[in-house]
Amino acid sequence: QVQLVESGGGLVQAGGSLRLSCAASGRTFSIMGWFRQAPGKEREFVTAIIESPATTYYADSLKGRFTISRDNAKNTVYLQMNSLKPEDTAVYYCAGALGYGSVRFPGSYDYWGQGTQVTVSS
Repeated sequence: QVQLVESGGGLVQAGGSLRLSCAASGRTFSIMGWFRQAPGKEREFVTAIIESPATTYYADSLKGRFTISRDNAKNTVYLQMNSLKPEDTAVYYCAGALGYGSVRFPGSYDYWGQGTQVTVSS
């Protein structure tokens, strides 16, 4: 059974940091990514990492504040979020792709986690 389980969300003040984790089981993925969805908005791409060669992608607006990393031995991907802003408030979803489609397109991903809430207070 393939599962992606996110953890690490919560409430943080503006300017603070959070680290999200996504533990995958049942498969290894060519691409692992993070998306987020705020109330009333569409799901948007945050970041992704390709297993080999190790390559990272970021939404332009988040570059410099967010960092994705991957521990292949643990089949886990992390999202380090720094200098958080109230507009970062959303449900954050981890996703895994078996192939090599467009990393920014949700349809490229085959499996999704249940999401973890991140709330940034002002």
